[in-house]
Amino acid sequence: MTQAITRKSLYESDFLLWTQDTIAKLRAKDFDHVDLENLIEEIEALGKSDKKEIRSRLTTLLAHLLKRIYVDMPDCFNGWENTIIEQRTEIEYALVDSPSLKSLWNATFDIAFSKALSNVRKEYGKKGYQFPDTWQFDRDIDTMLNTDFWS
Repeated sequence: MTQAITRKSLYESDFLLWTQDTIAKLRAKDFDHVDLENLIEEIEALGKSDKKEIRSRLTTLLAHLLKRIYVDMPDCFNGWENTIIEQRTEIEYALVDSPSLKSLWNATFDIAFSKALSNVRKEYGKKGYQFPDTWQFDRDIDTMLNTDFWS
């Protein structure tokens, strides 16, 4: 009876060590021994992660803006406003680190608004609160990161 021996790659067995090894090889210009397949995969994942973070933070921002604008619960205003401030700050940081994410803003906005609207309707619709089907204000980046729509 023969046993198949599966040898795990460094990438599969110790990711941190793989990153350190890859960095060392790149710095030494030892390109022939760099695990290009997994390196490419990781770089692609970084880009996807940035896009996903923007979408997630924008969804949270929009949900809390919708609550703050349309839900008359003054005891909750402070918490919603704090979340709005936090999400705006984190979006700004992400855009400073990766300015090209701005080019995805409109498509990301539509997806984020749809999800935020769905979430707040589930949470507050049964309590009688009404939310518009579309965003009623300017949606450009500067406006979204700086305007208190409820003022």
